[in-house]
Amino acid sequence: MKMLINGKPVKASDGSEIEVINPATHEVTDTVPNATQADIEDALEIAQIGKKIWRNTSVEERVRILTKAARNIEEHKDELGSLLCRELGRPYNQCVDEALSAGANFRAFAEKMKHHMTEILPGKESDLVMVQREPLGVVICVTPFNFPLGLYAFKAAPALAAGNAVIVKPASVTPLASIRMTELLLEAGVPGEALQIVTGSGENVGKILASSPLINAVSLTGSTKVGIETASHAIRNLSRVFLELGGNDPLIILKDADLDLAVSETMMGRMYNAGQVCCASKRMLVHSKIADEYIERLCTAFRQMTLTNPFEENCDMGPLISENAACRVEEQIKHTLKQGAVCLSGGHRFQKSYFEPTILDRVTANMDVAKDMEIFGPVVPVIRFDTEEEAVAIANQTQYGLSAGVITKDYQKGLKLAMQMESGTAVVNGCGDYRTFQTPFGGHKQSGIGTEGLLMTLDEMMLTKCVVLKQIL
Repeated sequence: MKMLINGKPVKASDGSEIEVINPATHEVTDTVPNATQADIEDALEIAQIGKKIWRNTSVEERVRILTKAARNIEEHKDELGSLLCRELGRPYNQCVDEALSAGANFRAFAEKMKHHMTEILPGKESDLVMVQREPLGVVICVTPFNFPLGLYAFKAAPALAAGNAVIVKPASVTPLASIRMTELLLEAGVPGEALQIVTGSGENVGKILASSPLINAVSLTGSTKVGIETASHAIRNLSRVFLELGGNDPLIILKDADLDLAVSETMMGRMYNAGQVCCASKRMLVHSKIADEYIERLCTAFRQMTLTNPFEENCDMGPLISENAACRVEEQIKHTLKQGAVCLSGGHRFQKSYFEPTILDRVTANMDVAKDMEIFGPVVPVIRFDTEEEAVAIANQTQYGLSAGVITKDYQKGLKLAMQMESGTAVVNGCGDYRTFQTPFGGHKQSGIGTEGLLMTLDEMMLTKCVVLKQIL
């Protein structure tokens, strides 16, 4: 597939390409251009034209186009799901669901833009003040490999609804479905100057885009390290940054917890997408009195899982994104075992990029995995505690603060603990992996800056301007 610059499919100016590998079969699925600096500069110059065209497009017309785009995405859900399944390795039905979610997201932000009003405030004496909002200009959307369509939509939908020109930079390992979704948006009527997609390595393409004085904002989902580097480039031109970064999210399971619920939430919050979820529950803090029974039930649930080709109907979990990713998880497990943990289930990769659902018991609060070592795979470290105060202290001892959860039959107690946890989202009787279109999603501490979601993101994609009408009354 080719990247889309000025509404046209183009190769890299030097002809270089990147192979996209199917992580389940290890075969080359397709290739995409490895953009050069000249290619990126072309896209940036075109975006200067696009921001004027799209800004001057009426809100009514923008809403019509984005609503049509939502229909296009939903009508092509099977095609998008198939592309996503081949490049990511997540079960096919879950990939189709992500495509449907992306379409719904574009529709939601288009609908909200219809109700975005200019405000009138009283001024001094006979003056009036109009508060209106204008597009930022050019917004760079840098998306990760694990939710290419969903996070594309969470970034590009509000940016486009607000009237900005957008350049999407997808992860080089999962660019295919994003390119196809861009085609569908252009077919719906988004001008080619106002929406482009540039492919290539994040280290090269991302740095050039973030450093450019021709952009006004960067919205990125990725690691904390990459987020800090991106912000350091963008701040030189005072470009805004919206960062959704790493996490090592805790799930506290109290002594009175419904263990069936605790296990089901662990499965949903840790095994989904083979554990490759930013806001997955990555540390299970379990009361000592129930830890053994919790582990026994979780082992039973693991034995019932089917790990196979993600296109198979009975597939519960596919591979990790690459062999390197699986090796990294294996190394982190070995490191944790050296620190004194015990592996009770799983712990091994197979067929290069698949990884067994894994339980690590006897994890203590001083181990790296209990603090800042984020394992991006299907691994459940169990940390035992005796008091609620101890659980909260362990939960908060990390540099991250993305999401958190607590399982208890006592909602008052659950609410109390949720309020004490340092995270952008805290869920009572659920894992932290909770997100809807409406909720403001973002992290505290080293987990990010800004929020995504219908409640707030549209405003973040616009400038506020006061227009004063003196002595008009």
